[in-house]
This record gives sequence, structure tokens and C-alpha cells, in this order.
Amino acid sequence: MNDSIAITTPLTDDVIGRLKPGDHVSISGVIYTARDAAHKRLIEMADRGEALPLELRGQIVYYVGPTPPRPGMVIGSAGPTTAMRLDPYTPRMLELGLKGIIGKGGRGPAVRQAIVAHHAVYFIAVGGTGALLNRHIKKAEVIAFEDLGTEAIRRLEVEGFPAIVVNDCRGGDLLEEGRRQYRTSARPVPAGQAAGG
Repeated sequence: MNDSIAITTPLTDDVIGRLKPGDHVSISGVIYTARDAAHKRLIEMADRGEALPLELRGQIVYYVGPTPPRPGMVIGSAGPTTAMRLDPYTPRMLELGLKGIIGKGGRGPAVRQAIVAHHAVYFIAVGGTGALLNRHIKKAEVIAFEDLGTEAIRRLEVEGFPAIVVNDCRGGDLLEEGRRQYRTSARPVPAGQAAGG
């Protein structure tokens, strides 16, 4: 993507503030993987006052459970998980300092509000392209909850990882804007044409 915005982790408020819905980005640096079970454990640890196995402040979490790597590969297929499954945990994760999320599909109202409240950003990675996305992952290492298998938390070193901004820190929503444009452009079919005349 020649017109993509290059960003590095950890994310700063300045970088987040410049992003808007529809922006294509290429992410380099470190991102972390986590799905439902890992989110639940992290929040339980935080609620007990325990130290977390990773520093969430300024970081990006990618909702993915990668498949085992084939020989000679860093990671297996690494396509995104449907993000709405993580909605119950996301506001608390943002409260703990998380600044970026990568997933698939839209988010619920509570998450969109929390993204604004905590000056964060939600990206989508294109679903169905896990084998392509893994080319941008240069190193992968399990850092917590190894017993969860594919859902263990991994530290990924990425280079030019492609994503699209969906929800920005000002409340913009790419998917909602797309729906609004569709409703505006949709024209009712004249009655005669609808009847085949």
C-alpha cells in the first residue's frame, strides 16, 4: 500500500490523534496477541492488583490465535478474530493503558465510547488473509499463559503489518460511515420497474 501511514509501537497520543477512519497504516515494532481467555485472565490479575505479564501502556493487541508454524516459518496462519467477541473485556483493557486493537468487524457502543474516553484506536486486519499477514511477522514468542495453546499471549515483532483504521479517538467510525453513505446513495426503485414494467 503506497499510500499507507507508517506507524511504530508503542503508540503515542500524537500518532493516535492524527489517525482517522479509512486510513491505511503499516505497523512496525512489537504487538501482542490475545483472545478471550487471555483477556479474562489479564483483567482478573489486574483486579487482584497483580503485576501483568506485559506492559499494556501504549501497546497494540491483535485478536488472533495463530496456527502452529510450518518448518522454517516464524508463525502459522495469523488471521484476525471477530472483535465483538472481545467487547466485554475491551473497556477495562483500555483503562489499563492499551492504546490500539486489531481485529475483524465492528465494535459495540460501549467499546466505541471507551476508545474515545481513553484516546485509543481500533484497526481491522483483512479477514481471510492470515497466510499473507504472517509474512509481516518477523518473530513470535509466547510470553504468558502457555497452557492456553493457540490463545497464549505472544509477543510479535512486525514489519509493515497492514491494517485500516475503523474507530478513531474522536468517535469516527468507518463502518457506520459506510452504512450512512449506502443509505444516502440507495435510490428507491420506481413502482413500474419493480413490477417488471
